[in-house]
Amino acid sequence: MKAPVRLLIADDHPIVRAGFEGMLAEKSDLEVAGEAENGEEAVHLAALLRPDVILMDLRMPEMDGVEAISRIKEDHPHVHVLTTYSDGQKH
Repeated sequence: MKAPVRLLIADDHPIVRAGFEGMLAEKSDLEVAGEAENGEEAVHLAALLRPDVILMDLRMPEMDGVEAISRIKEDHPHVHVLTTYSDGQKH
């Protein structure tokens, strides 16, 4: 059996993080390794937890997702990063 894909969720809204974790909990091929509430924490947890994939919000306090991605990719180029962003408008 193949090891599950390790995922880090980085979003400043606890409800969003919990929602993603809840949706992914039933997936046996995914493991939520951790959650970050800002870019700084995402950089720290990426080094500590070594996730395969990071789901990154681009708009966060302390360090935005763009800066966090840049720092993470410098040290962990193998990590895949998926971004979330909402401009608040319905399309």
